[in-house]
Formats: sequence, structure tokens, C-alpha cells
Amino acid sequence: MLSLLTVLSLMTPKKLEQKNPEKRPPIVAIMGHVDHGKTTLLDYIRSTNVAGKEAGGITQSIGAYEIEHSGTKITFIDTPGHEAFAKMRARGAKVADLAILIVAADDGVKPQTKNALSYIQKEKVPFVVAINKIDKTNADVEKTINDLMQLGVYLEGRGGNVSWNQISAKTGEGVNDLLDLLLLASEMEDIHCSGDHVASGIIVSVKLDPKRGICSAGVVKNGTLEQGMMVATHTASGKIKILENFLGKSVKSLVPSAPAMIIGFEKPPKVGEVFCAHKDVSSLQTALKTFEQDNTETLGGEMDDGTQRVSVFIKADELGSLEALSDILRGMKDTLAISIVKSGIGPITESDMKDGESMKAVIVGFKTKIDKAAENFAQAKGVRVLVSDIIYKLVEDLEIYVGGAIEKEKRAIEILGVFGAVKGKERVVGGRVLCGPIHGNESFEVWHGSRKTGEGRILNLQTNKKDIMEAEKDIEVGMLVECESDIRIGNHLIFLD
Repeated sequence: MLSLLTVLSLMTPKKLEQKNPEKRPPIVAIMGHVDHGKTTLLDYIRSTNVAGKEAGGITQSIGAYEIEHSGTKITFIDTPGHEAFAKMRARGAKVADLAILIVAADDGVKPQTKNALSYIQKEKVPFVVAINKIDKTNADVEKTINDLMQLGVYLEGRGGNVSWNQISAKTGEGVNDLLDLLLLASEMEDIHCSGDHVASGIIVSVKLDPKRGICSAGVVKNGTLEQGMMVATHTASGKIKILENFLGKSVKSLVPSAPAMIIGFEKPPKVGEVFCAHKDVSSLQTALKTFEQDNTETLGGEMDDGTQRVSVFIKADELGSLEALSDILRGMKDTLAISIVKSGIGPITESDMKDGESMKAVIVGFKTKIDKAAENFAQAKGVRVLVSDIIYKLVEDLEIYVGGAIEKEKRAIEILGVFGAVKGKERVVGGRVLCGPIHGNESFEVWHGSRKTGEGRILNLQTNKKDIMEAEKDIEVGMLVECESDIRIGNHLIFLD
């Protein structure tokens, strides 16, 4: 399909004309601060509005779910609340017809609340407010309402016209009333789709399955998506070999507003891209020319400023996670001396380990697993792998690793333990000599990753509980040190010549 991708490169940004408009169910994004109850609310809605047998069959998250309330279908987009996923939240607002801005009554307005609201306003998405956690003993609904007023969000009955409801996503109190508000808002917005024969929608997540290949989750916005259709975005194309609904069941077709799992792309599309599908390639080419191009930046293109940098190979469970981590790391270029040399989605494999070894790169895995062959290779060849499901923990581990790697040619000790209570400026620590020799009574700098956090001096140096004057590389030592700043496990003590 090279000719198709050539045509895509010439696309011009135009809006799709609504031919034969028809009503369709609303697509709703739940947005707000981390831990304010988005996932709990979505879980409650799914468990009570999807048939029990079917709800129990939802074994994989595709980022979108369909429920039925009062005889009407509603599709929910699951947008992450962590600040690292700002771009995904932005795309959640873009694909959605309506949004729920959820705010916890026991916590009030927080940074991601403001961030989510800014995207809702930027994309001009109609929204309702859900004040959650009213079951908590320290819930303060009035304070939460006042916090929202400070953001310019004036609720109905409080001097404004923004619909809202008090809820407990945990007990379900008020949730049905919230869904009623969504249906009312949907009627007022008069949501339509194109009745044209070309199917189109938005990609919301992409994963690489070792057995099934590229699994691209999307939401249909126009037309009927069918198995066997040719499908394409601005950056990827293929043929729909398998089409599944949000329950993971194989289907022949899906109508507007339905979540879809598309298997058949020849390369991963980007999260947030528009996809079009048709049985005829020429009709597909024509349809694609009417959509806006995706301007998402790709990895790479880093400038070489002469700074010594550690090569990093990133793997993540899906493209959204990969983008979030890479955005954070690129945003730290002034403080974290790394160069992203490769990236990908899916589990960390033996092939990845071989690439990491050849590129002399540390492999960083976010929300992904390492297969057994890869583990064995890493142990045999000494390839360093950092894996975590928590993005800031992963960044912190990388900071520590980078600090040690860059300073490895300098005389240094990696702190492995901190013992006893601090007595004034004195403390007892233990570590391994990375590069020696290290002498007693030497001064040192304390480094956390690529940041210097303090200075100090060795008062006493021991190994195997015996005083020594010098320690060579790989020797584990205990030290009584004098240092005003804190010393933590993972820090490095750097000794300057």
C-alpha cells in the first residue's frame, strides 16, 4: 500500500462534510485529577450497565467502553489522569462529544483538574461536573463548589449553567442521575454522524500482541466499520483482518460511537490519529484527503550538544505510554544526560536485549514485561534493564543510573545502606566502590542521579568491620561520614582528584 501512503503525504487539512447526517450515541470522556475516582466511576458504570455475564468477560482494556442507560447507548473514553498523560487527555477531549469533569469532595480542585478543564475549554467540549466521594467523612461539597468558581466554573443553582451532580463512585449514589444529565446534554447538543459509506474514527490506544500483532483500539465516529475493509491513518495502513467490540468479541461490523479493536495495520498508527476505512482503495484515498493531518512529533531528532549522554532504549505497553514517558524524558534534557536511541511497544524480548547490548544502551520498560529469554540474556551479557509501572519511579531510577554511569570513570561509591540514627552531621552508611581507590578522611560530593545534593567527608572507613585506609574497586565498605545533607540508598559519593 505504498501508493496509499504517498497520497497521504499530500493531504490538506479540511473538515469532513456531514453527508446524510444521522443521530448517534454520545462519546464521553471522564477527566480530572489522579485519584479523584475516574476509574472507580467507570468500573461502577460498567458493572451496573453492562449485562453481568458480558461485563465479566471484559478481560482487556481498549480505552473505550459502551454501556446502555435508559435504552440509550453511551460510549466512555478512559482518559488517564496522571499529569504525564497530558497529550492523551487532550486527545480524549478531542474525540469526545461530552465530558465529565470529576472532582473529589474531600480534595477539591487540583493541578490535573485545572489541566483537564483547560483541554475541555480549548476543544470546546460540553461538560458536566461530578463531585465525587461524598461518602467520605471529610467531604466538603461547598468548598469544592467554591474551588470550581475560582476557575470560572459556575454550577447550576450557584449562579451558572454548568450541570452537576453529587456522587459516590464507590457506593453508586447519584450515578444514575449523572447518566441522566449526560443523555439530556446529548439531546441538547444534537450529536450527529455522517451517513456516508466511508467509515472513520479516532485511534485511542495501540498495543503490540506477540500472537495477534498490532492491536489498534479506536472509536467509530462515522459510517459502518466492517471486517475486510482497507484501513488507513496518516501514518499507517492495512486491511482489517479481525474486528472486535469492546468485550473482545469478534464482529463483522460496528456502527458509529462503538469502540473497536482493529487488527490488521501493517505498522502501528499513532494514538489520536483519524482512521478511515473502505472496501475500495480509491474511495479511501479520497476520504483521507478531507481529514486534518496528525502533527504528533516522533521520537528522535535529538541535538548533539557535546554532552556525555547515556543511550536509552524505551519499551512500553502501548503507544500512549511510550509517548508519555518519552515526553517527560525529553523535557528533562537540560538535567538528565540521556539520548533516546530506540523505542517500541510490547514486551522486552531477547532481540531488544541484543539491540541494547550493541548500542550500549540501558533498556527502560514502562508498564511492560520482560520475557524469560530476555532475562537470561541480560544476566549473561550484563545489559541493564529498568522496569516499573509507575512513571516517576522509573524516571527516578533512570536518574540514579545515569548519575552512576556518567561518573563511572571518577572515583565513586554507590550507597547500598544507611544505618542508625543521624547524630548531628555524622551518619553511618555502607556502599560498594565503583571506581577506586577510596581513602579514609577524603572529601566527597553526594549525587542523586544527575543532581548534586551535598558534600561531606569520610571520618572512618571499614571493610568486614576492620578499619582500613584504602578500598579498591568492587570492595564493599562501611563508613562513618560527616555530611550536612541527607544520604540515601542509591546515592553516589563522588571523590574528586
